[in-house]
Amino acid sequence: MADKELGLLAHLMRRAGFGATHLELEEYQAQGYEATVDALVHPEDAPEWDDDLFRRYQPDLNSVMYFESAQNYWMYKMINSKRPLEEKIALFWHGLFATAYGKLNHAKGVVNQTDTFRRHGLGSFHNILMELSRDPAMIFWLDNKDNHKDAPNENYGRELLELFSMGIGNYTEDDVKNCARAFTGWTIANDEYMSVRASRDSIWPSGRIDWQFEYRPEDHDDTEKYFLGRTGNFNGEDIIDIIAMRPATSWFISGKLYNYFVSDTPNEEAIAFLAEEYRKSNGDIRSMLRALFMSDFFKSEDVWYAKVKSPTELVVGTARLAGSFTTPQWDITNLDSDANFMGQEILNPPTVEGWHTGTEWVDTGTLVERVNSSALVIGDVLQPGVQAMIRRLKNRQDSYQPDELVDECLLLVGGLQVSDGTHERLVEFAANFGEVSFTPEDAVSCSEQQVVELLQVILATREYQMA
Repeated sequence: MADKELGLLAHLMRRAGFGATHLELEEYQAQGYEATVDALVHPEDAPEWDDDLFRRYQPDLNSVMYFESAQNYWMYKMINSKRPLEEKIALFWHGLFATAYGKLNHAKGVVNQTDTFRRHGLGSFHNILMELSRDPAMIFWLDNKDNHKDAPNENYGRELLELFSMGIGNYTEDDVKNCARAFTGWTIANDEYMSVRASRDSIWPSGRIDWQFEYRPEDHDDTEKYFLGRTGNFNGEDIIDIIAMRPATSWFISGKLYNYFVSDTPNEEAIAFLAEEYRKSNGDIRSMLRALFMSDFFKSEDVWYAKVKSPTELVVGTARLAGSFTTPQWDITNLDSDANFMGQEILNPPTVEGWHTGTEWVDTGTLVERVNSSALVIGDVLQPGVQAMIRRLKNRQDSYQPDELVDECLLLVGGLQVSDGTHERLVEFAANFGEVSFTPEDAVSCSEQQVVELLQVILATREYQMA
């Protein structure tokens, strides 16, 4: 059935991206579900967003002296990108490999890290871990710059095993120690100088200098190490080779992908399916996600609207729906603030564990922020996306009864499907307007405002707040 197919595509775009407009859904429906999945997992085939346009309006992005510039940039990318999965997977890795500006005091460092997630986020997990281990922001964040052959620092080695690849119970304390020893000498070039200069903002007018990875062989512990049952003169590359091949790693990353893209409730059969795909593809994230999106457990209506949208997903999805911020504007900072007030300050996670997700996104305070933010963005009748919805309504027919208007508006906000109870309440609300007519001309302005008010209520529903 066409409606079910549209609903499945809407589900796909909520999970693999940030939702879709009714026009986008029609395009996806024309090419079919499998072709849409293939396009999503191959973002390199879609055009990139014009960074130069953003830099002309916000020149601070060249040096990124201000944290807000970094946040604004990513918000623009997520809202405007023709590569939704590229941004969504970057957000996934950002949550898993949580690195915070608050400690770094170097906004360009976290911008560069998210760029790494875009470039490599759909590649092999082995390569992702390798890039992460060489990432200056991560090296600073987890103190590997202080990891020396004569004085090992275990911070990165521990989190690499516990939080980034295998999980507790799959390694010993000796494995942590030897992992740390293997990563000695992996540091930031001229770290002391760079940190002082960056913290004092004293490199104007040139802008901040990028941190650079440096391997210092003289500071590397080149003695024999015993790690996860293997013995050798291991360096960091060897450690990642070993980790990437472990069954525990395949289960760990499969569980994380399932939780992020499918459901907060674990499904061992589904995770086993993904772990097998990890093994068959040598840990290729693109292959795993394609298998996930094509699976029966992902397509099942049981998991539709079963995940609470993260604040970033909600803010970005609503902005995309309204057609907001398609060109650079300084007030995009308001969206950063909205997400922060809802509990997610992008590029500045609260701990190395990232954010606690699921129902923990919602409490009495954040729920009010979620509803108010969505209503404010969609409440501007002059927004391009809102105007497109109104034109669609006008083109289909001259007037609408309350139930007709509700059904059309649910379709226009991305093929939203609601419960019978929610639908009944929405019709009751729309009944306050009576018949909404776009003729005669002097009735149009009032009717447009009524449509906007209905859209605001729809965005406050449980279904819209869920992914």
